[in-house]
Amino acid sequence: MFHKFRTSGYHPIRKIKVVLSGLYLAIASDFSVAYKVALSIPLIVISLILNKWVDFNLILIATGLILMAELFNSAIEILCDFVESHQDERIGAIKDISAAAVGVSILVWTVTIILEISHLWILL
Repeated sequence: MFHKFRTSGYHPIRKIKVVLSGLYLAIASDFSVAYKVALSIPLIVISLILNKWVDFNLILIATGLILMAELFNSAIEILCDFVESHQDERIGAIKDISAAAVGVSILVWTVTIILEISHLWILL
């Protein structure tokens, strides 16, 4: 199968580079992504140090959920702006629904982070 570089086959190193490039772009250009990563990483490290695997998994899943929602939201907004540069109520509805998905994931992430901070704080 051919892709944009006109070479065939599966190249896992190239895929990893693309993933890391996209994640770096999101963190560097979007404060809402950057601060969530900055808050989650110390908690993940603390839960690893304390060998609290359930806490580690909950934080990791909640952070993954929020990052996926933020990345999809950013991609949808960029695509909508590319497709229709003028104001359109249909594009507005698409962006609102995408933002609502982020809102739901923010709620889950926030509750998880607060509960895990309080749980890990007691253990320290």
